[in-house]
Amino acid sequence: MSQMHTPHDRLEKARVLTAGLLSLILMLGIARFAYTPLLPVMMTQTGLGDAMGGWLATINYMGYMTGAVVAASVSNLQLKDTLYRIGLVVALITTAGMALADNIILWSVMRFFAGLSSAAGLLIGSGLVLNWLMRHHYRSELGLHFAGVGLGIAFVSVAVLVMSSNFNWAEQWWMLTAIGVLIAIPAWRWLPRPPNHHMTSSGQAMVDNPPTRGFMRLMLAAYFCAGYGYVISATFIVAIVERQPTMQGKGELVFLLMGLAAAPACILWDHIARRIGELNALLIAYVLQFAGIALPAMYDNLTAALFGAVLFGGTFIGIVSLVLTMAGRFYPTKPAKLMGKMTLSYGVAQILGPFLTGILAEQLGSYNLGLWLAAGFTILGSMLILLLRLTSKKAGYPN
Repeated sequence: MSQMHTPHDRLEKARVLTAGLLSLILMLGIARFAYTPLLPVMMTQTGLGDAMGGWLATINYMGYMTGAVVAASVSNLQLKDTLYRIGLVVALITTAGMALADNIILWSVMRFFAGLSSAAGLLIGSGLVLNWLMRHHYRSELGLHFAGVGLGIAFVSVAVLVMSSNFNWAEQWWMLTAIGVLIAIPAWRWLPRPPNHHMTSSGQAMVDNPPTRGFMRLMLAAYFCAGYGYVISATFIVAIVERQPTMQGKGELVFLLMGLAAAPACILWDHIARRIGELNALLIAYVLQFAGIALPAMYDNLTAALFGAVLFGGTFIGIVSLVLTMAGRFYPTKPAKLMGKMTLSYGVAQILGPFLTGILAEQLGSYNLGLWLAAGFTILGSMLILLLRLTSKKAGYPN
């Protein structure tokens, strides 16, 4: 049901969306993704190897998946709000903690809790924002909110590019922590605490509409494939580019371009889904993501790396946004619950991918096989989405 919104309502909506966007810049962009552009300099200055670099990424995703379990098991909105705020603090602590010492145990602990923080931002924070939008009769789309992931990637890319010539690896983590403190303040203050009832602002009851088991199984399997496809490029793209003699010094540029492509992509995918349906939009996104992953494996030149970064950046967060928005619509009273279950599937792939790819890279001296495995999983995911489209009417889902 549509409802007239006053200028005050629209200002409140802008503050809520900005809080969510900033929380993703901090909990995803800084706490999670700063590791990617900093990985080469940490390898150079601390002696961190390929396998251990992959293991730290895997530890991060183990923390992320643990956070997904929590998000899937907690229904109380007030508790979710508390966990979101704890996540903001943990993001700052774990970013600072990476700078304390050149110690693999310390780094492992910090990456694990940074993963927990990422889940608080991507799942619990997104669920709170979506719940607020639906409660106040706004369109239940998270494109603008998820732009925070792309902006976060772009931000840390620029930050590392600027800082790398003047600061060592530890000092760069400290600088990112200081910036994170400034971001955390509005991310905390501008997201209102949720009420303890399941009614909209106009007094209508919010009712869940769960999908069939068959629909969910296919969706979980497809999202697993997307997770594997995503994690390899997201973790190793800078190291992959820097390893090529003709592209040394261009890794941060490729990562920056990936973030810049991701920032507006979610809004674009919202519009595409509105026109052709979410499942059709997902199918297109999977195919384009395959191309974005495969290009750096096919051609070892900067043009392929840049074009691949645009395709990958323009699709990976769009897939996440479309899937999690879909999950939230099925369960408007507790959107993060199904978001958490979906992310468990995504997270298993994120744990397996970096560790396996790091070992393969160390043994073979190349990331190419890891990239091709990721591309293969993405194509498999697109086939599952196609199958899901064929069965979606039985599931009560129109597209």
